[in-house]
Amino acid sequence: MSLIKLYDTTLRDGTQAEDIALLVEDKIRIARKLDEMGIHYIEGGWPGSNPKDVAFFRDIKREKLGQARIAAFGSTRRAKTTPDKDQNIRTLIQAEPDVVTIFGKTWDFQVREALRISLQENLDLIHDSLAYLKGHVDEVFYDAEHFFDGFKANPEYAIKTLVAAQDAKADCIVLCDTNGGTMPFEVAAIVEAVRRKITTPLGIHTHNDSECAVANTLSAVQSGVVHVQGTINGFGERCGNANLCSIIPALKLKMGRDCVSDEQLRKLSELSRFVYELANLTPDKHKPYVGKSAFAHKGGVHVSAIQRHPETYEHIRPELVGNTTRVLVSDLSGRSNILAKAQEFDINLDSKDPVTMEILDNIKDLENRGYQFEGAEASFELLMKRALGTHRKFFTVLGFRVIDEKRQEDQKPVTEATIMVKVGGKIEHTAAEGNGPVNALDNALRKALEKFYPRLREVKLHDYKVRVLPAGQGTASVTRVLIESGDRENRWGTVGVSDNIIDASYQALIDSIEYKLDKGEEAEPGKK
Repeated sequence: MSLIKLYDTTLRDGTQAEDIALLVEDKIRIARKLDEMGIHYIEGGWPGSNPKDVAFFRDIKREKLGQARIAAFGSTRRAKTTPDKDQNIRTLIQAEPDVVTIFGKTWDFQVREALRISLQENLDLIHDSLAYLKGHVDEVFYDAEHFFDGFKANPEYAIKTLVAAQDAKADCIVLCDTNGGTMPFEVAAIVEAVRRKITTPLGIHTHNDSECAVANTLSAVQSGVVHVQGTINGFGERCGNANLCSIIPALKLKMGRDCVSDEQLRKLSELSRFVYELANLTPDKHKPYVGKSAFAHKGGVHVSAIQRHPETYEHIRPELVGNTTRVLVSDLSGRSNILAKAQEFDINLDSKDPVTMEILDNIKDLENRGYQFEGAEASFELLMKRALGTHRKFFTVLGFRVIDEKRQEDQKPVTEATIMVKVGGKIEHTAAEGNGPVNALDNALRKALEKFYPRLREVKLHDYKVRVLPAGQGTASVTRVLIESGDRENRWGTVGVSDNIIDASYQALIDSIEYKLDKGEEAEPGKK
């Protein structure tokens, strides 16, 4: 069986979902994770449609991805314009992606009502655009928009649009269920009909408006499709896109189709939570395969059975997708996760070591208070090292004060932070201004510590996210702060939780600095 190529459109289609907005840096971080996951194609956006996507295609060139190819998305040329003069086509080429994906109309109803051109003119748009792009880009894909609706309305014309793409030498023709209303049995029959007419490799792109996006995708693969499009966690417009977090394990574990390695598959749950965190959304614990509750057991009969034979109530071993069996209200919950993370950080832990249970109890307590360590692995590593007694305390904060003052109604507030730290036997008392309380506190901390630890000058604060946790009391709610920091070589995330946003930010800042100092100590010869 041929390799199934995975095409992720989280950074484009996924961001069209309500409540989702990603910064350029968020998109870059997600692209790195998708590459590690083994995704073959990453659609970065529509260059020219907004400054954010232009910046993404500029910045992603600096990244050294392992295997993923970056795709730019756009449309066919406009009517009455040649491809070389069409601004959309020119912008796609200027972005210098590895791949260009363009969409065109398949449904005769859309051609007449949306484009208001003749059916033949639409065929010319498709052919001319793809043929021109093939002369400038190594790999070109064609998304046949509304294909299934178009085929059901006018199968002869729908096939003609695909033939136009095939004659233009498109590398893959992607059949799109744009409105998300097609059923799995329809997908199977239509894909098989298309394969009798089209020899170009076929892809599938489905939406979830009928709760069939994943089923439709798998049905298409069973019928001969070799290219699968979707998003992480099913993010997307309206009811979302096909969820790659369900599709990937189904392809590999249920259908025996090669798409990612076993090692990459084990990163799936982590990737799901990472994308939720950067999208600033609470992870859906009930998501298949990757959700926190996907392998959680509470009923007495179930718990008794899975302790003897997990397959009695689990359709796969959760470890295959990086998840874990959870026995609710039990000491057994989470131990394997901690051991796996310890191994990842080269920390020696044994399942019978009392420290393991101490860490587990600590994590349970922290998670109950609102902490979450996806996207904050630096804080998690420090937590383990503190429990083991292997983390050196580089400094002590004796106290701090943050003043936020608005002097005139039409002026921005002025923020100043004052901090007192102790390093060894020396006390440093300093102040700094910032463009907000967190920035001012960060500046004051750095100012106090850099004279003792000059390597802190390398650290930059790249991202700062705040989430108000559920079940709070309005402005008195508990908040979780996630900070991403980095130096010239690495980036790391830290977390803080408090009903005071400054305190939560302070916790995350302290962890960020301590993590940098801890890593610097490891790198210095002769240090233990």
